[in-house]
Amino acid sequence: MRVISVISQKGGAGKTTIAVHIAVAAMVAGVRTAVIDLDPQTSARRWGDKRDRDPEVISDHAERLSQLLAAAGQNGADLVVIDTAPNADRATLIAARAAELILIPCRPAAFDLDAIEATRELADIARKVPYIVLSAAPVRSNLVGEARQGLTAKGALVAPVVLHNRVAFSHAVIDGRTATEYEPGGKAAQEAIALTARACRHVGLQANLHDAFTPASGEPVHV
Repeated sequence: MRVISVISQKGGAGKTTIAVHIAVAAMVAGVRTAVIDLDPQTSARRWGDKRDRDPEVISDHAERLSQLLAAAGQNGADLVVIDTAPNADRATLIAARAAELILIPCRPAAFDLDAIEATRELADIARKVPYIVLSAAPVRSNLVGEARQGLTAKGALVAPVVLHNRVAFSHAVIDGRTATEYEPGGKAAQEAIALTARACRHVGLQANLHDAFTPASGEPVHV
């Protein structure tokens, strides 16, 4: 079983959006997936409550994470995606230590870019190398390139996939869906699929995303 933790000290960075989109896309591609919500705001769990289908979303305290992961493994999960609270604290450190891959969502804005340093330091404490995912990015702007350049200059690893500020991401989660379900083949869906494919490859999971998703536009999904 593999674990992906989505962490960020900054609220509103897109942690839950990334967590649930990876979970659903991986599940559709044949990876047995569960979500663990460690955020007291329980956004992922409330999203899961609106669904009538998998993935299962479990909400609990970080101190019980080892038991939750053990249970997920016993129930046949191939992948667990952990959504965390917007804090660089002990609970987030527990999630970081449990993960094979840490993703740090970050908006390409000055305050957000400054705030991720505490999250990167926490990943260092966990002895993990995180990837930053630029999220909620303007569709047409130099900000993405500037943010990527600035982060790279600081030694950060930046995921090649950018999640842009698209309506499908926000509308889909209202009733417990994701962009791949709300607007299959749309640009938001393609971004989510591409991010999931890279995340799964990074942790050594075989996810048949090309076979699982057929864009309505007829254009190939680049993963």
